[in-house]
Amino acid sequence: MSRTCDICGKHTVTGNKVSHANNHTRRTWRPNLVKVKTEIGGTTATLKICTRCLKSDFITKKV
Repeated sequence: MSRTCDICGKHTVTGNKVSHANNHTRRTWRPNLVKVKTEIGGTTATLKICTRCLKSDFITKKV
């Protein structure tokens, strides 16, 4: 199970954290993922989607 949005494909990004003294250390940025139950093709499925996709109404949340 990877940290990837099932809708848009947003995933973990790596880069450098740069301090005030210009020291570089590796770090990661993780997407804000939420598990959401939704109905796809008449069946209930649980998807991991980012909050931007949830806010944009790509998926309707099943209550």
